[in-house]
Amino acid sequence: MIKNKKSRAIFIHISMSLLLLFTQPLLATVYDMGEVNKRLIGQPKVHIVVKGDYFQQLAEQYDVGFLALLAANPQHDPFLLQIGTEVVIPNEMLLPFITRQGIVINLPELRLYYFSPDANKVHVFPVGIGRQGLSTPLTSTVIGEKRKDPTWRPTKEMQERYFAEHGKYLAKEIAAGPNNPFGKYALRLGTSEYLIHGSNKRFGIGMRASSGCIRLYDNDIKWLFDHVPVNTKVRVINQPVKMSYENGEKQLIEIHQPLTDLESSKGNVIVTKAMQLFVGSKREHWQQLLPIIEKPHGLVVELSK
Repeated sequence: MIKNKKSRAIFIHISMSLLLLFTQPLLATVYDMGEVNKRLIGQPKVHIVVKGDYFQQLAEQYDVGFLALLAANPQHDPFLLQIGTEVVIPNEMLLPFITRQGIVINLPELRLYYFSPDANKVHVFPVGIGRQGLSTPLTSTVIGEKRKDPTWRPTKEMQERYFAEHGKYLAKEIAAGPNNPFGKYALRLGTSEYLIHGSNKRFGIGMRASSGCIRLYDNDIKWLFDHVPVNTKVRVINQPVKMSYENGEKQLIEIHQPLTDLESSKGNVIVTKAMQLFVGSKREHWQQLLPIIEKPHGLVVELSK
């Protein structure tokens, strides 16, 4: 037992410092892409729960999205994890079906991909996107501007929404600092009002929580700001289902929950003709997939042979 107040204070300070050290978010995971036809990247990872673990902390620790972690582990209470149980970290994925260039943001999986221009590598970041009714728009554009310590100026629409909800208006502008919703760095999409930016809130990355902009963890947006030049190509896409034949034999599929305001299916997975052709006519394949189609978990699944 620590008896005197000074020793106790030192112990608490050291304990908190160690806790912060070991729960700092990792930088975005970097994957080797391999051959041109290869789309599977990463490997499955499992975290064994220790005392004090909860989903938001694990999401930050492994640099994955909160909803991705929740979907991959539906058996767990995100706030009351049992010590010794296993949590699947969704670090294995299929690359979206798109040219491997610049920045690609796939909205249903809440991930941003940055394809390195000088190496056969891709950096993957979890992102927060526009909430329902304020969707992040699908677009093909470029990074039009980079800002350090950006000033936040709420749009007229934001002011009106905030007044309707709270009975008062937001400040006309908020300078750089702890109260700025943009965080420390921002990348503008073309000349639009939409940004890829940091945040002054830990919660919301890997969720639909913004007014349309794309949010990242502090370490991730700093990395992008430092490494991604102006005029880098940016594509915002909608691919809830990704499929791939790996090594000419493995038949892999990854299904995410569709965004309700981007699909005519009201949030249900649409079984497209391309998906029907890929899965084929084997009853075993459809029996394997039906539970996932009904409740997508965002994990890569190999269809049984």
